[in-house]
Amino acid sequence: MIRLSGEFPARLGAYREIEALLQDFAARARLQRDDGLRLNLIVEELFTNTVRHGHGGDSDATVSLTLETAGASVALVYQDSARPYNPLSAAYRADTASPLEQRPVGGLGMLLTVSLCRDARYSYVEGRNRVELTLPRTRAGDP
Repeated sequence: MIRLSGEFPARLGAYREIEALLQDFAARARLQRDDGLRLNLIVEELFTNTVRHGHGGDSDATVSLTLETAGASVALVYQDSARPYNPLSAAYRADTASPLEQRPVGGLGMLLTVSLCRDARYSYVEGRNRVELTLPRTRAGDP
């Protein structure tokens, strides 16, 4: 089992540090390239939403990230101290039926995030938003 975690300021510029953690995890866990890219996309969506919407811009509040291999999956726990908000709810509310020009802005990033995961859960624990995601790993040789 491989497990890495880190704590980062909720500042867009700090994403480079998060990317370094993700790359280190991907290398240690021997993730396929596509799995590493999916993981990066998901964490970037969560982090960007925290900074822009949760804190209204760069903040010294922290975001914590824990990554762990779990058999044929990767478990991701993402936590922030922004106001209570379930980002997964945006995925469930996303309008995909209306013509593009009639759809409201927002929600599609989280819809994509949820669609890439096997399991997605949200909770608000001890003053922190907590998103737990399970991503299936691509097996070597799979298309």
